[in-house]
Amino acid sequence: MFELFLLFLIPFAYGEVPDYDDPFAPIFFDKPSYTWTDKIKITILAPSWNTDRNLIDSIGGDSTHPVKVSTRSESLEPYRLTETSENSGMFSGEIILSGFLHDVDGDGDFDTTPRTIGSGPTSGFLESERDSAITVSFEFADGVVLSESVPVTWNVGVIQFTKEIFLSDDIVSVRLIDKDMNLNPEAVDNVEIEIFSESDVGGISVNAAETGDSTGMFVIDFSLSQTSTSSGNRLYALPGDEIFATYDDYTLPKPHSISDKKEIKEMAIVESSIIPTSRIDNGLILFTNSLGDEFLSHSKNNQVQIVGTITNQQEYDQKFVYFFQVKNPSGNIESLSWIQGKLSPKQTLDVSQSWNPQISGVYTIETFVWDSFSDLLALGPTSSTEIIVE
Repeated sequence: MFELFLLFLIPFAYGEVPDYDDPFAPIFFDKPSYTWTDKIKITILAPSWNTDRNLIDSIGGDSTHPVKVSTRSESLEPYRLTETSENSGMFSGEIILSGFLHDVDGDGDFDTTPRTIGSGPTSGFLESERDSAITVSFEFADGVVLSESVPVTWNVGVIQFTKEIFLSDDIVSVRLIDKDMNLNPEAVDNVEIEIFSESDVGGISVNAAETGDSTGMFVIDFSLSQTSTSSGNRLYALPGDEIFATYDDYTLPKPHSISDKKEIKEMAIVESSIIPTSRIDNGLILFTNSLGDEFLSHSKNNQVQIVGTITNQQEYDQKFVYFFQVKNPSGNIESLSWIQGKLSPKQTLDVSQSWNPQISGVYTIETFVWDSFSDLLALGPTSSTEIIVE
């Protein structure tokens, strides 16, 4: 853009005769490269073709000094460009690439309407292959032709979650970036994305909408549920689940063939909106006999049941590992045992473990509740009590 601005500063005379030996009419594109269904904006700075300072002039629209826009297989000639404003000496126009017959979503139907038609400045459609180039040429004067080219290529799509970790009550946002799916650069396109979780591998199919007429970026938002099945824009996913977004890309660049497809996949993690240590209530520790009657006194070599009570504070299932730890009067760990299971929503469960103290003294009994052996994430506070064994 800086170079273009400098060109405006070059003085020129109204109605100046073109200099055949030193032709000046640089050709500019609005992008360094294009995809197969892009809109192309062309600008030619040709001050000597500003023939009337009080009118909007045009260039290229006749066979005498034509502007030609072409791909490797198709062309539009002549193609008229018009002056951007009176006396500017800058001429512009647009052409929409219309691709070739191709199925972009694997449903067996062609999704493009290739055609080559139009005379400018904004009415042109031009067929284009996957790997091609756009060339614009302008016959500046008799036998003096200036030209410029830019490539046309397909691209590999990219899927992104807007965050790596989502809370269970968050709205999840996914974006797909694939310029090749901007099939109509003058309207908002849609792309189907598959969303699923570890708890629901069937998941949902959602339509991601393009963020603008010609952005090539598609966005979809969906909610998470721990109590309702997946439907519409709602995904069933439990805290701890990995969630996935996948998209089949049928517009791949070389070295892929035109008929190839590639699954584009991304992952995020769901965490509970309840802080970890508040997910399970770890209640007081009791001591009972085998019949469930509470012991009021304790003696050595007399077997007792250590009983803890845990309550799931959430509206969905919660896996857990519950630990019993016994420290003897010397402060050393004498016993460590555990029970693994799953609590239903709001479920309260009594967990017990037998214990037979061998010596007299003050013992410390502690209980812990974690989510698993691998993560060691505390789901509730530690519960601790001391007992005197006579």
